[in-house]
Amino acid sequence: MTSRLDDHAIPPGEMIGILGGGQLGRMLGFAARAMGYRVAVLDPDPACPAAAIADRVVPAPYHSVEGALALAEGCAVVTYELEHVDAALVDAVETAGVPVRPGARALRMTQDRLAERRFVASLGIATAPWREVADDDALLAAADALGFPLRLKAPIGGYDGRGQLRIASRDEVPGSVARLGRPAGTALLVERELDFVAELSVITARAVDGGLAAFPVARNRHDAGILVESVAPAPIPDAIAGAALRIGARVAEALEAVGLVTAELFLLADGTLAVNELAPRVHNSGHWTIDGARTSQFEQHVRAICGLPLGAPAAEGPTAMVNLLGAGEPRDARLEGAAEALADPLVHLHLYDKRRVFERRKMGHLTVAGAADVEEGLARGRAALARLRWA
Repeated sequence: MTSRLDDHAIPPGEMIGILGGGQLGRMLGFAARAMGYRVAVLDPDPACPAAAIADRVVPAPYHSVEGALALAEGCAVVTYELEHVDAALVDAVETAGVPVRPGARALRMTQDRLAERRFVASLGIATAPWREVADDDALLAAADALGFPLRLKAPIGGYDGRGQLRIASRDEVPGSVARLGRPAGTALLVERELDFVAELSVITARAVDGGLAAFPVARNRHDAGILVESVAPAPIPDAIAGAALRIGARVAEALEAVGLVTAELFLLADGTLAVNELAPRVHNSGHWTIDGARTSQFEQHVRAICGLPLGAPAAEGPTAMVNLLGAGEPRDARLEGAAEALADPLVHLHLYDKRRVFERRKMGHLTVAGAADVEEGLARGRAALARLRWA
């Protein structure tokens, strides 16, 4: 007797296309190769991090329909590693008969922050109070309604803290819309900055048949918009973890996604949760799963988009992840101190093969798996990170 999944399974040996060849595409490629799949990548940079593991690289911008169709040739399924891919590419690939997973709906709902806020509101899930504005007058009216401090955000294209401004008082409102650097009249998102006690994320896999599997909730820390640390399972009450997992499942189901969906959440002082951002893909806050979960987020995504049964997402034990960022002026990347960092036997080093290093560029990460608890793991990860330096 065959299962529903058997009818949809893409067998090893077929080719998976990835829109985007950054570090997420690279790690997806490693997981796909380990399972016997071939890999094709589209990226503007022919020497992108994923190029080292790809059978084929299509050098094209993320808005090139022609490039996307060239990528899709010979692929059994296509996925994406970032939300900055033009949705028209996804439509063109699917029209050509190649499934794109998680799909166009998930991409459109999450690549535009205004669309994302409306989508979350339609599910009855909390976010920071927000308004849509297009000029300083509308921003002043929103400020009167929302209060300070505020975050003014470009709906499309911003990530890692880019494309947004913090507005602390009414005196800072004039000129804020222009300072964001978007064309006059562009619709922008403004929201009240929440006073949260923790940043959390939940990564949920949804299979072709609708089955769900969620990784344990992670606790994260950002610095100027860039994720710098994650620990999992998050040291939070079971009731809060359960509420986060329910939000993740609700979002994945409503997006009708096939693959991974990440929900970044704020934990507020009263114990409630609010959605900050959604991402229909593997996520930086899930890197801990490579060494700390029974199935990594990358293998899980490959399983889901290929119509295979989902793997067990449980944590093997407390795990910490710290990001390795670049420092200094742009130059050839040469890392020193790896031997000292790896002197701790619980530390694992993951580098993304980026040839150039510069200030705050994501260059790799460290994980610590097997510590007594996440706080010890985090301390050991920070100590290992301090031993690394860029020549």
